Amino acid sequence: MIPARPLKAITRHRDGLIHAYTIESGALGMLEPAAVFRPPGGDEVVASAVRPDLERVVYTTLNGVVCLARAGDPVWASDFEPHSDVRHGHRPGCALSLDGRTAWVYRPDAMAGRGGGDQWVVYDVDTGAVLARRELETVGHAAGHHVHPVDGSVYLDVGEGQDGSVIFRGTTGADGQVEFVAYPWWDRCLIDLAPGGEQFMTVDHGQADVAFHRHPDGDVLFTLPVEAFGYDPEETFVEWSGGYLTPDTAVVVLGGEDEDEEEWFRYHLVDVHTGTVGGEIAVEVTNPYEFVPLGDGSWLTGGPVRRSRATAGTDPDPAIPRG
Repeated sequence: MIPARPLKAITRHRDGLIHAYTIESGALGMLEPAAVFRPPGGDEVVASAVRPDLERVVYTTLNGVVCLARAGDPVWASDFEPHSDVRHGHRPGCALSLDGRTAWVYRPDAMAGRGGGDQWVVYDVDTGAVLARRELETVGHAAGHHVHPVDGSVYLDVGEGQDGSVIFRGTTGADGQVEFVAYPWWDRCLIDLAPGGEQFMTVDHGQADVAFHRHPDGDVLFTLPVEAFGYDPEETFVEWSGGYLTPDTAVVVLGGEDEDEEEWFRYHLVDVHTGTVGGEIAVEVTNPYEFVPLGDGSWLTGGPVRRSRATAGTDPDPAIPRG
């Protein structure tokens, strides 16, 4: 039996508004927004995160971070100094802690032309006070946050373009002090954390393999190269997407091109305890990054729409030839 996960809340940006959705147990199909936030002053939202109780939303722009109350009133704002006129190549990101009390904000200051390296800053959600700050010494374009579902630690995956990807983890102690650690890789992209928090999944920056690591030390449990899925590594790659479909099963996305140079993607199942490659699931998306597994046997696509294997079916005998 799949254990129930805490109520999750996600956001999508549309028409200058932040739409917040709660993901409730058993509800499938198109999700309807549970709350809609209107950023003041025509702010161009880059990333956002909402508390499950929908009482606070935090979002980043190219030059700052803002917290809004449910009624739409600004709670606090913090500008990234100095102001950057660079419009492209840097996307500040944010996440809320498991308890919703802190906001973790990634600042790609190097690409924004602010001087120095990037920063990872922790704010108090109620007051906007800076609780911790880490100089990352990275030159990233953007970063993904992943909040551990059990101990509340926060992972950060900084993408440095062709130079690779760097993974950090932040933890808050009983005394409120925040500690940061960096993992000793520059060539692995963090994809997802297991629903029970005991491991995490990465993909080689060169897209040659997928690996599963023990939390929190990062020791590799097993690695699966492209060949393990029955494909020719000269013609097929592991996509930087996928994740944990259930506590026992992950989805690994393989991609390539057919004879007409059309891209294709296949969604393979892997037993995360044994490393055994299983069958496939059919996923309807316009690109592989739309697929967001939720860890309870369901996943999100597009608008957002929540689906499960019962509604999507399986594809045990793909037509794509394997080398």
